[in-house]
Amino acid sequence: MSSTLISTPLIYIRSCTSVTSSGRKWAAPARCCTAATPSAAEVKENRRELLKSGEDELEICRVLNGMWQTSGGWGRIDRNYAVQAMIDYADAGLSTFDMADHYGPAEDLYGIFINRVRRERPPELQETVRGLTKWVPPPVKMTRSFVSESIDVSRRRMDVASLDMLQFHWWDYSNPGYLDALKHLTDLKGEGKIKTIALTNFDTERLRIILENGIPVVSNQVQHSIVDMRPQQKMAELCQLTGVKLITYGTVMGGLLSEKFLDTNLTIPFAGPPLNTPSLQKYKRMVDAWGGWSLFQELLRTLKNVANKHGVSIPTVSVRYILDQPAVAGSMIGVRLGLSQHIKDANAVFSLVLDEEDISSILQVTNKGKDLQKIIGDCGDEYRRA
Repeated sequence: MSSTLISTPLIYIRSCTSVTSSGRKWAAPARCCTAATPSAAEVKENRRELLKSGEDELEICRVLNGMWQTSGGWGRIDRNYAVQAMIDYADAGLSTFDMADHYGPAEDLYGIFINRVRRERPPELQETVRGLTKWVPPPVKMTRSFVSESIDVSRRRMDVASLDMLQFHWWDYSNPGYLDALKHLTDLKGEGKIKTIALTNFDTERLRIILENGIPVVSNQVQHSIVDMRPQQKMAELCQLTGVKLITYGTVMGGLLSEKFLDTNLTIPFAGPPLNTPSLQKYKRMVDAWGGWSLFQELLRTLKNVANKHGVSIPTVSVRYILDQPAVAGSMIGVRLGLSQHIKDANAVFSLVLDEEDISSILQVTNKGKDLQKIIGDCGDEYRRA
């Protein structure tokens, strides 16, 4: 299958390979043979990625604005400030927003935002804006009417005739109803209510089954970071064979992969920054499973050295590293709309080129960590463990 990746032609070389003490081998992705700063045209082209399945296609910004943070637990969201923040991100070229039916007011905020874009911005900007939502249904019978009515709710909230992307999640693989739901979603796509169908937190085995049933999946959204490289063990291989792309979340681990947590000791009460959001608490557990806080500090110091070398931040390096992995179309950075913003760091991702020395230094640390595939399982298994 031919690649749907939009990229500037470059010369690539095979990169270094490391072997851990346990015999687990990690190889850096193929890299550009030069670390020269890309041209303005290359940066512009590197911003977007085309997701495609058959005749279905959707172009997205490779750094997505994640809206889980609107669901509560990250601070009170003011509607007006939040919508203005969305406008600011779109104006800065960060025009793809990821949300879900259960992310509090996220879909409603998008509806207000897109109407402001229609009124206040030129058509050229509106054409670049994308709203990706998720549907996470309860384990009930997936009838055509139930699926259709559920999708209509998101269409009304987001104030769009057709959803740019519907990402489907299913809790219990022992219930094959997920195939019924996806077949109904495919029918709704044919009616124009959905432009593209995608998955979220499906494992490799179920992705293969879904594709074998003729569902036109363009992407699977999975947890993927420098610490959590599980998608590169099985999932990426299937994606490369089939053309399905990965959209990643948890790429900056809720903010743990940042200068804020460098040289901190969380083992001493009140000595370090508080883990006061659901995402920080979630990804701290990932750090504990991977190798602990001491090894994580070694990783942060390494990333800081790389960041200093290129004049960027740790989060920027962390996102670029994952965007360079096989099959990855885009990576998400959570946005605390109206409370804080990271436009500069996000846009710096597009001009950053990590060289072989950077990759090698990162691998020297990450290869000391444990294999999360053996501890947690495949992509999405963390949500389905007893």
